[in-house]
Amino acid sequence: MKTKAVITGDIINFTKLSAAKRKELIEDTGKLLKTWIKAKENAEIFRGDSYQVLFENIQEAITKSIQLICWFKKHSDEAAKIYLSTRISIGIGKVAYLGKNVLNSDGEAFHLSGRNFDTMKEEEFLTIHTNNELKNDGIKIILNFVNKYIEKWTKGQSEVIYLLLEGKTQKETAKILSLSQPSVNSRLKSAGWKEFEPSIKYIADLVQQE
Repeated sequence: MKTKAVITGDIINFTKLSAAKRKELIEDTGKLLKTWIKAKENAEIFRGDSYQVLFENIQEAITKSIQLICWFKKHSDEAAKIYLSTRISIGIGKVAYLGKNVLNSDGEAFHLSGRNFDTMKEEEFLTIHTNNELKNDGIKIILNFVNKYIEKWTKGQSEVIYLLLEGKTQKETAKILSLSQPSVNSRLKSAGWKEFEPSIKYIADLVQQE
């Protein structure tokens, strides 16, 4: 049985938004999540500000989790001083049963994602868990640093990182955001992207090792 990844998350400061903005954000997020997977029933929003997604590919699950963090950060309402973000728990393991949607499915990946989400600390934006405790210990050490970077990302930095993870070049990103290429590079540098990117790749490689 193939190893898969389940992400469980919720939106930080979601209730501070107006009802109209909450509705718009949830609708847009739901549409986004379903564009990332083939089986649309494997991405669902529940309890208003929570979501769960099943990914076939572990590397993609980690990349998309970083994108989701950026997605919510770039929807912050800076004028109203409402700064959005998200907490995400990734569970990597087997899937025993697929129900009518991701919320009715079961298996190791779901247990690791859901149970560890419930124990996430305030300073944790991303956690990743496998059934190998030795791997988990190493992942946690790296994520301690990763989470410190994420905490400091601004709306502007998140906009740039989101597009880069979409596969856009710095030149394309600059054009989309109406910025100069040096401005894009400056945002990446101040976000610590040079150090951050290889850390995430290392974790993905570690997780997928037999």
